[in-house]
Amino acid sequence: MTYAIQWVRSLIFVGHMYFAMAVVGVVFFIPVICSRRAAIFACRFYCWWVQWAAGWMIGLKCEVRGTPPSDEVLVAGKHQSFLDVIMIYGALPTGKFIMKRILMYAPVLGQFGLRVGCIPVERGRRGMAIKKMVADVAAGRALPGQLIIYPQGTRIAPGVKAKYKVGAGILYTELGQDCVPVAANVGVFWPKRGIYRAQGTAVIEFLPRIPAGMEMTAFTAKLEDVIETRSNELMREAGFTAIEE
Repeated sequence: MTYAIQWVRSLIFVGHMYFAMAVVGVVFFIPVICSRRAAIFACRFYCWWVQWAAGWMIGLKCEVRGTPPSDEVLVAGKHQSFLDVIMIYGALPTGKFIMKRILMYAPVLGQFGLRVGCIPVERGRRGMAIKKMVADVAAGRALPGQLIIYPQGTRIAPGVKAKYKVGAGILYTELGQDCVPVAANVGVFWPKRGIYRAQGTAVIEFLPRIPAGMEMTAFTAKLEDVIETRSNELMREAGFTAIEE
C-alpha cells in the first residue's frame, strides 16, 4: 500500500476518532454526571472502540501483553503518543492519570478525566501538585484505582533518550504502593504529532511489578532500566532500529 493511500486512511481515522469522542461525550453526558462508574465505562468504551477501529481502518492492531493490575498500585508507563494512553487505560479496571491541568478544559477529555479520578497538575508546579495529591490520598479523599504516571513527563519519540523525572519516585515512596512498569512501542506506528499512522502491531506490555519499599533513587534507576530496555526490545521487534544507546 502506498504512503499516500495510507495517509488518506489515517486522515479518515483521525477524523473518526474525534467524532467518536464527541458522540461518547453526548451519549454519556448525563450518566457521567450521576456516576463515576458510568464515567469509567464511557472512557474504557472509547478506548476499546478506537483500538477496534484502528485495526480495520488503518491496519494497526493493538496488543496488550502481561497482566494488567487490578489492585491499587502505581502504574508507570512509556509515553510515545496518545495511543499508549488509550491502550493503558483500556486495559485497567479503574485507571486514573496524572494529567496536565490544561487538559481539564479540553471538551469531553477533560471533564470525563476528572470524573474518573485523574489528577490535574500544572507544568512547573508539579512538585506542589504531587504533595497535595499524596496528602489527599492519605486523607482518604482520592478515588480508588490504579494511578498512572508517565515518568518522563511528556511524549518521547522512539529512539530518543530523555531523563526520568522525580514524580514517579516521590509517589512510589510516599504512597507505599507497588509499581507496575509498562513498556511500549506504539510511537513506531502512531507518532506524537501528525496525521500518518503506519500499519503493524502496537504493543504495550505490563512488566513484573516493583515491590514497595525501595529507596527512591534506586527505584527510579530500576524503573528506567526495565521500561527503556523492554521498550527498545519491542521497538526492534516492530522493525525500528534507530535507538540511542
